[in-house]
Amino acid sequence: MYQILFTTIVQGAASETWDNQIQHHPSVKSKFKRCLDVVGSIVGLVILSLVFIPIAIAIKFDSPGPVFFVQERYGLHGKTFKIRKFRSMVVEAPQLKNLVENEANGLFFKNKNDFRVTKFGRFLRSTSLDELPQFWNVLMGDMSLVGTRPPTADEVMNYSQHHWQRLNVKPGLTGEWQVNGRSHVKDFEAVVDLDLHYQKKWYPMYDVLIIVKTIYVILAKVGAF
Repeated sequence: MYQILFTTIVQGAASETWDNQIQHHPSVKSKFKRCLDVVGSIVGLVILSLVFIPIAIAIKFDSPGPVFFVQERYGLHGKTFKIRKFRSMVVEAPQLKNLVENEANGLFFKNKNDFRVTKFGRFLRSTSLDELPQFWNVLMGDMSLVGTRPPTADEVMNYSQHHWQRLNVKPGLTGEWQVNGRSHVKDFEAVVDLDLHYQKKWYPMYDVLIIVKTIYVILAKVGAF
């Protein structure tokens, strides 16, 4: 359904110039970027294998429910895929969302003191350990190590034309948003600007630079909650 929606909006609103931009962003066909993704995802999956059991046990002890949170996201050119994260919220989180104030502006949701987040979930989020299962998405080619923030279905349903440009590249585990404020960036348009900035500035070694910056912000817990 959402793939059809994406195609309809793009074909009806986008110009021929923008269609060409969608098809030819250099990062999509970069062999260096793909090699970096494969090597990085293998390293990430090795780390995941080492910490999976203790994290899974801690999640189960902290809150009843599955170990993983599974959600549909939008990727390159509007292709949908499933991501898996270590569950950091209570199972009833979607039903309780209307009880939480959205502290962000625009089409995404943020709340620093969201009561749905479990105690161990806060640790997972602050250390970004909840993201480890997504290395599988990177290995499979749905995501990249570095890219734009992958949107959810309720976000893209309300996209304006320029928002779709975010999907000209693969979504990433990290990107401009994560190394320039992370959770402290609460304006959706600011996130879009960062995503489009990445596309304009991209060159192969720029991904390496963002990965190095990401390691720093994770270890220093910069902008995380």
